[in-house]
Amino acid sequence: MESVRITHFSDVFCVWAYVSQIRCDELVKQFDDRISIDYRYMQVFGSVRAKMAAQWSERGGIAGYAAHVLEVASGFEHVTLHPEVWLKATPESSMPCHLFLCAVRELEACGEAEPGSQARAAWAAREAFFRECANIAEQPVLIEIAERTGIPAARVEPLLADGRAHAALSADLADVRDRAVRASPTLILDEDRQRLTGNVGYRVIEANIRELLAKPSGQRSWC
Repeated sequence: MESVRITHFSDVFCVWAYVSQIRCDELVKQFDDRISIDYRYMQVFGSVRAKMAAQWSERGGIAGYAAHVLEVASGFEHVTLHPEVWLKATPESSMPCHLFLCAVRELEACGEAEPGSQARAAWAAREAFFRECANIAEQPVLIEIAERTGIPAARVEPLLADGRAHAALSADLADVRDRAVRASPTLILDEDRQRLTGNVGYRVIEANIRELLAKPSGQRSWC
């Protein structure tokens, strides 16, 4: 049976990726092994200080951005944000968490972590940040998340120490550059013929996948 591969690019601190994860979960539930989601990472918040200085210095700085994030999330009943999100524990960068998640992905790829470990760890990290106000740029917090999601720290730490996680994240960032991905989240389907960016509704994503499943590769419809 032909399956649809979805490449999902996001930054762990992106509120739009946080609120839209439920759509990816629903896709997996509805389509099972007819789809595969490859979670990759980009650096929207590679330097939080630089981003806030460049884009929010005239709109209230980090406090203004925090208020914006709370306003965005208020429109989605399935997520709850801590009232002091971004303020109580302001991270320096999303890169440490992305490295951690790349390490988990590598463990999953080589069979040292069970299938779905990366997706669970990513959700746990986002929940820790947005709901609990944990600083997920700090390694002790990330290790605690690993343990919480059933991934022994003893397996994660060697990949962070010897550069394998860095190599995996470097590959993600090169892919972001080569594919000109500009926003989080971005879903890429059908060998980059279809690209869904930002707050795209579930039915739109579902319709794209059903069309790809109904039209085998090489038999594209003009309509």
